[in-house]
Amino acid sequence: MNPFQKIRTFYKETLSELGKASWPNFEELRGSTIVVIAGVAILGLFISVSDFSLTNCVELLTMLIRTQI
Repeated sequence: MNPFQKIRTFYKETLSELGKASWPNFEELRGSTIVVIAGVAILGLFISVSDFSLTNCVELLTMLIRTQI
């Protein structure tokens, strides 16, 4: 089998499998999108607060160590 025939077979099988897939309707897609955006926002907020807190803790510890020396 030549390479072009393999590519053609792969393409046909891919389209066949995509036809079998269950695709979400608009309401399901919108709901999932909102959940993902909310999750990303919450995770981003958590990472920002953690970074800010850890940075301030390290600066405080550094300042305390410098004043003792």
